[in-house]
Amino acid sequence: MPAPHPPEFRQRAVELARLGEKPVAELATSLGISESCLRNWMAQSDIDENGHATKPTSAEKKELSELRKRARQLEMENEILKRAAAYFAKENVLPK
Repeated sequence: MPAPHPPEFRQRAVELARLGEKPVAELATSLGISESCLRNWMAQSDIDENGHATKPTSAEKKELSELRKRARQLEMENEILKRAAAYFAKENVLPK
């Protein structure tokens, strides 16, 4: 997966697209990105600026991603603790 473009690059690309001096497809090609990529950036910029209730902003997407990562980590830690508790419980029940 290629490295993401810096936020400054995205913002400038959206600004250029909104000026309308060039068609979006031509501008995207000159910037070395796909037309759909530029249109997605434009749509996300609209959401971030206008705050549509049905779609998350970039900040909300980032927070959601971090929360999901933390939830996976906690689930894994919980599973390890369950296995350790079962191991020690089994060790205490069996005669020595």
